Amino acid sequence: MRLLLLSGFVILLFCSWGFHAHRLINRTAVFSLPAPLATFYKANLRYIEEHSVNPDKRRYVDPEEAPKHYIDIDTYHPKLISELPRRWQDAIALYPEDSLKAHGILPWQIARSYYQLVDAFKNKNSERILKLSADLGHYIADAHSPLHTTQNYNGQLSDQEGIHGFWETRLPELFSHRYNFLVGKARYIESPVDEAWKVVAHSFSLTDSVLRLEQELNQQFRDDRKYIFEQRNNSLVHTYSKDYSHAYHERLNGMVEKQMRSSMHLIASFWYSAWVDAGQPNL
Repeated sequence: MRLLLLSGFVILLFCSWGFHAHRLINRTAVFSLPAPLATFYKANLRYIEEHSVNPDKRRYVDPEEAPKHYIDIDTYHPKLISELPRRWQDAIALYPEDSLKAHGILPWQIARSYYQLVDAFKNKNSERILKLSADLGHYIADAHSPLHTTQNYNGQLSDQEGIHGFWETRLPELFSHRYNFLVGKARYIESPVDEAWKVVAHSFSLTDSVLRLEQELNQQFRDDRKYIFEQRNNSLVHTYSKDYSHAYHERLNGMVEKQMRSSMHLIASFWYSAWVDAGQPNL
């Protein structure tokens, strides 16, 4: 399990986008679904929202859960990325399963959850549809976080520890109320497997900017301006200041909003495509 902590002050634990962001992403995705599928999801909106964080909770009790949330693309030779088997059975036929899991299996997990959801739709198993939809939404959102695609996932290799929670938890907490989350209607996805790999490849392409821009900004702020103490849940926590967060957010030039918007639309599109591939059952 990856424990993502702020450097210097072991107070806040960050897992993937953070509970607030995951709930927001999955809740908003529901409103991109076409009728009649939207009727079913809206009737179960609270479940989708609340259970979208379950995969993070499972990481504390299930050692098999953590690798499902990331893939360290930079641990592979660049020329091998395009040649990595897109299907899990093909992958384990070529590489030891333990080695694959050590580097993360996120795109394979997205595909696996998708086909499980198709089966749940075919069986009209509402309880399983909702559970798998929430899980799938979580994994797709994780795939849109650049720091879920690199072995330097928390800046620990570049003296930037804490950047994981900074990018995907602190920034959405402070600025997501300004974002435009009208992302349009879901689309049918011809190849969910290829789509999953396309997403992680794009997210990985953003990692250089995520890390470099924060390194540059760090040179301009003293620690007493970079960090502040805030009261949260009856605890005093050490976190990034609003001034530093605003400066970093501006340098990212809309990146967090774009990734959140993309994840919302893709989650809805995966749900919709699973329903279509199942024969559009009446729920």
